[in-house]
Amino acid sequence: MDYLPTYEFEKCVNRYSGDYRSRSLSCRDQFLAMAFAQLTYRESLRDIETCLRSIGSKLYHMGFRSTIARSTLADANESRDWRIFADYAQTLIAIARPLYADDPMGVELNQSLYALDSTTIDLCLSLFPWAKFRKHKAAVKMHTLLDLHGNIPSFIRITDGKTADVNILDEFLPEAGAFYVMDRGYIDFARLFVFTLCSAFFVVRTKEKVLLQRRYSHSVDKSTGVRSDHTVILTTIESAKAYPDPLRRVSYLDVENQRRLKFLTNNFQLPALMIAQIYKCRWQVELFFKWIKQHLRSKAFYGTSDNAVKTQIWIAVSVYVLVAIVRKRLGLEMSLYQILQIFSITLLEKLPILSVLEAFDSRSDLLDNSNQLILFDF
Repeated sequence: MDYLPTYEFEKCVNRYSGDYRSRSLSCRDQFLAMAFAQLTYRESLRDIETCLRSIGSKLYHMGFRSTIARSTLADANESRDWRIFADYAQTLIAIARPLYADDPMGVELNQSLYALDSTTIDLCLSLFPWAKFRKHKAAVKMHTLLDLHGNIPSFIRITDGKTADVNILDEFLPEAGAFYVMDRGYIDFARLFVFTLCSAFFVVRTKEKVLLQRRYSHSVDKSTGVRSDHTVILTTIESAKAYPDPLRRVSYLDVENQRRLKFLTNNFQLPALMIAQIYKCRWQVELFFKWIKQHLRSKAFYGTSDNAVKTQIWIAVSVYVLVAIVRKRLGLEMSLYQILQIFSITLLEKLPILSVLEAFDSRSDLLDNSNQLILFDF
C-alpha cells in the first residue's frame, strides 16, 4: 500500500464528498478491504470479514483504522460514489504509463499503439435486474482502450450490455500521430473520419458488406502473406459523405488458420505487412480481459447494485495497475500473474517486498543439502 499516492486518493474522496458523515468506515478502509479481497481471492463479503477479523492484530499496520463488518462494507459499496475509485484508478494509470513507455509492443513502430475492444461480464438477471441484456440474461460491458506499451489501460468505460461498441468512439479524443487498432464492430465512417481529422491513424478489420471502389493497386510480396494493397474510396452516398477521403485496403492470408483478412486504414506510409502485424497486436486486449476475469474478482460480485458493480471493477483495475507499478519500480522480471500468486500467500508477512519476490532456484537448494537422501539410488 506504500505505493499508493495517499494525497491523490484524498483528492478523489473530497471531490465527491466520499467521507461526508462517515463514522465507521472511511473510503480508504473500504478501498483497502476491497483490495485485500482482490489480492487474496476472497469470494464474498462474509469471507472478507472473517479473514480480516482473524488477523485483527495486523490490521493497523496494514493501514486499517476501523473494524471491517460485512454490513458496513456492503452499505459503502452500495452508496459511496463509484467515481471516487474510477478517478483514483486513472491516477494510478497516469503513474504506470510512463514507467512502461519504452516497453516493446510486439511490432516495430515509433508511434503509440492502442487496442480498443470490449468484454461482456455476465450477471444473474434475478440479482441484477437493472443490467438486463437479453430475455434471460444480464450483463455489463467493460470498454477498454489498452496502451500496448506494457498493456496498461488508458481509457475504460463500464456500460450496460446493450451499449454498442461503436458508440465508445464518441467518448475519447484520438491522440495525434498514434495508431488505434479495432475489430470490425467499430466500423462507422463518420466516427472513423474523426481520427483522420485529429491526425491519428486507425487499423480496422472491414466487413463484407462495405462497398469499395479500387483506385490504385500497389505491388506486394505474397510470400509474406499479404495478398493485395489497394487505395480505395467508398461508393455508397452515405458512406462517401461520412468519409470523403481515400482509404487503404490490405488483404492478408492467415496461413495458420486458413483465413483471409481484410483491413482498412488511413495510413499510406507503412508497408502492407506492418498493417497486418499491427492488427495482430489487437489480441493483447483480449488477453488483458482474460487476465482480469481469471485473476481478479470481477465475475463474483460483492454487491448487486450498479454502484457496487462499478466500484468493484474499478478497484480491480486499480489493483492490476498497482501490481504493474510495483513490478516496474522494483525492476522485476516475473509476470504480473506470478507476483499476484506470491502476494496472495505473503500479503501479511512483515518482510521487504523484494525479499519476498526475489526469484530463487529451488532445485539448487535441494542439491546443496548433503543430508538429503536420494530416491531410487540403490
